[in-house]
Amino acid sequence: MKRFHPFVLNCKITRNYDDEPKNCLKNDTFAYKIKKMKIVAVEPIGISPEKAEFFKTEYTKQGIDFIYYPDRNEDPNELKKRMFDADIVIISNIPLPEDILKCCPFLKMISVAFTGLDHIDLKYCKENHIVVKNAAGYATSGVAELAIGLMLDILRHITFLDHNTRNGGTRNNFLGRQIKGKTVGIVGTGAIGLETARLAMAFGATVLGWSRTEREEAKAIGIQYVPLDDLLAKADIISLHTPLTDETFHLINEEKLSFCKPNAVIINTARGNVIDMNGLAKALQNGALAGAAIDVFEKEPPLPLDHPLFQAPNCIVVPHIAYATQEAFEDRIKIVIQNINLFLNNSII
Repeated sequence: MKRFHPFVLNCKITRNYDDEPKNCLKNDTFAYKIKKMKIVAVEPIGISPEKAEFFKTEYTKQGIDFIYYPDRNEDPNELKKRMFDADIVIISNIPLPEDILKCCPFLKMISVAFTGLDHIDLKYCKENHIVVKNAAGYATSGVAELAIGLMLDILRHITFLDHNTRNGGTRNNFLGRQIKGKTVGIVGTGAIGLETARLAMAFGATVLGWSRTEREEAKAIGIQYVPLDDLLAKADIISLHTPLTDETFHLINEEKLSFCKPNAVIINTARGNVIDMNGLAKALQNGALAGAAIDVFEKEPPLPLDHPLFQAPNCIVVPHIAYATQEAFEDRIKIVIQNINLFLNNSII
């Protein structure tokens, strides 16, 4: 499919279906019309109908259409329909492979209401001059707080004992463990990793760190960088905060888990495929690891009922909630719109 110049806002469209991939949707309603710049929010991302109407009014003043879809729909054909004539798309973590992107001939920018970008074909975007901007920093506090919350839950068996109490049970002589005095290993010392480290230190923990790039800011707050294998061997609590890349796919595999202390616990609020779920389940079942709390998986929930972690002992699973707070959603809307406005002003290219 022929693409239009990234900064042409108005153009006369003459569709040539011979140029289009066969699996793209055909829609003659756009033929021979003067096209206005169009921003399409293909999912609500927490934007209320009232707020969407406000954005529509504001962008209309600039001669820009703002289209808002109040539901989340991951069906590829529906996404192609919603995105077909968009110049700018607002989306969170719905996958956007080449198959969908190549059906969007006017697309100039994707404003991503999410931190990670591994669900978008960045190679295609770069080759076709599509700017991609994430909502950096919107969920830093929320994710870090959940990481600490999961540490407390797995160490104190809060979820298990809640269920036990509701069924007439007691603590049955169970003794939990404190964060204070423990060694917390932070794998990935970006913004979220650093915030998690600060919170862990506030509880009285010593913090080790591993990252591809050592940061002076991390050292300044007291993080001691060590090789990954040493971190896994020394930490009582391991918290994962790396992005998902080719290098970090299954970074924590069965071999790496064998370095851990048998009383160690592992927390993952980063990306599901940073850890090998089968290897983790095996380590838990064999007693090679004391517990795990997992917020992210190989795919977004719902998960198959035979997922390996569902039968693993002392394992807490939650359906990707770390980023999902009222405060974070309010912040990410602001960042998403700010990124769009910067792009429209040619401040992001």
